[in-house]
Amino acid sequence: MEIAGLGGLILLGLAVWAIVNIVNSSASTGGKVLWTLFVLLLPLLGFIVWLIAGPRSARRLA
Repeated sequence: MEIAGLGGLILLGLAVWAIVNIVNSSASTGGKVLWTLFVLLLPLLGFIVWLIAGPRSARRLA
């Protein structure tokens, strides 16, 4: 497997993980849609921004 292919696979896994966490967060429906679109349209940048400033899941707040 090439390095670029492995990097793409890792990025895909991180984007899926971020989207699952966004859906399980306590954010409003509109906020979830915007964050999901951001992660889907700009995977690397969207993931990094979500990691820093995105909505947190209800489990993390407890």
